[in-house]
Amino acid sequence: MTVRKVLRDRGAATYLGGILVSGFGDSAMMLVAGVWAKTLTGSSSLAAAVTACAWAPTLVGPLLGTAADRVRRRRLLVAVNAALALLLPALLAVRSGRDVWLLLLVLTAVGTGAVLTDAAGAGLVVTAVPAELRGDFNGLRMTVNEAMKLLAPLAGAGLFLRWGGGAVALLDAATFALAALAFAALRVREEPPAPAPGGWRAQTAEGVRALRGSPPLLRLVGAGAVAMLLSGISSAAIYELADAGLHRPPAFVGVLYAVQGAGSIAAGTVAGAVMRRLPEHAFAAAGLLLFTTGAALRAVPSLPVVLAGTLAIGVGLPWVIVAVFTAVQQRTEPALVGRVAAAAGTAVFGPTAAAAGLGAGLVALADYRLQLVAVGACGPVAAWLLLLRPGVRLSARGVPARTLRRRVIRLIRLIRRRVIRRRVIRRRLIRPVGVPVAAGVRPGTRAVPADGRGARPGGCPGGSSAPR
Repeated sequence: MTVRKVLRDRGAATYLGGILVSGFGDSAMMLVAGVWAKTLTGSSSLAAAVTACAWAPTLVGPLLGTAADRVRRRRLLVAVNAALALLLPALLAVRSGRDVWLLLLVLTAVGTGAVLTDAAGAGLVVTAVPAELRGDFNGLRMTVNEAMKLLAPLAGAGLFLRWGGGAVALLDAATFALAALAFAALRVREEPPAPAPGGWRAQTAEGVRALRGSPPLLRLVGAGAVAMLLSGISSAAIYELADAGLHRPPAFVGVLYAVQGAGSIAAGTVAGAVMRRLPEHAFAAAGLLLFTTGAALRAVPSLPVVLAGTLAIGVGLPWVIVAVFTAVQQRTEPALVGRVAAAAGTAVFGPTAAAAGLGAGLVALADYRLQLVAVGACGPVAAWLLLLRPGVRLSARGVPARTLRRRVIRLIRLIRRRVIRRRVIRRRLIRPVGVPVAAGVRPGTRAVPADGRGARPGGCPGGSSAPR
């Protein structure tokens, strides 16, 4: 029902429409760009460099977030999408391996535009979407992105095979133009950004300080970074999983990604409803547990189990990301949302490239199942740390020091009570009836007469009906 409210909200629906069309073109271009570079040069390293160029601007996210906070966000969205629509037709000049530098340059510009629009969009959501709908909105945004990742690569591959990479570049340019029109149609009231004291460095540092100054938000961002780190490690094993685990051709990896995408679509649809029933940290912890459990299940060489684990990954991982950026929007001052969102994006997505390299090295050195099981073991630990109360000091083993001392004291007291109780019960059970006090009864207790007087008929000394 709340999803319908989001779609009925004109601002939210228009913004989602812009994301839909631009995401379609980006997903098609990201797939084709690597294939294009590989086709022209025969170099797998250059094909990988295309993806690296698109992700590289994430490393300067806080600086780009500062730029997003210095101007009106809607105008920035329109300007960036319009500029990329004009830039992408330049790829029509790429005809041989010597022109690949132009492809790398344009993909770097696309990555820079993506960071800028994400930062500006995070601030615009605070203005355009009511607070009670932001969880549903971010979930639907994730659904739209994942749906485009399923559909757009097929269209991009078809255009590339039929007319070449230039046709895909024109498609991406057209989607950027449509996104610019959609963002221009947004009707939101934005206050002009207040002039901030200090230069770029001071303003960028202010966004980082705002993130560090909120312990709950910082723990959520840390959980998102851990999730993406573990995702990179587990994803690096996917080709070995298909080959050595399932004995399938490399193309079967596409089936696994499709199943994961289907899980992400379902996760985004229900994310808002689940977030209204769980706190942010519990929602992110549940996503971590689902994701890492799914990764561990993929270590089992059985197709149904692997598909179930892949579906769990598709559900769990987006929940962590939705929780992180919804918390950024809810817990940050509107004037700082762009900088904080960009800093959070750098922290969350920055480790992805390093994790992929680490995972590739682990696959070459050891059985792929070991790293999948290791990812599954790290998930519960990360979820437990996420659910700890802020400000709790941890001992060397990760347990809060005060809690550890209390647990040890309670354990010692419990052991002492149980030992004493067992001794008392043993003495009472083995005490022979009729033995004088001096022979077998503790001092201070009443001796039982040898002739049985003082006991009830058929009973035990003291009148009870069972041994004490």
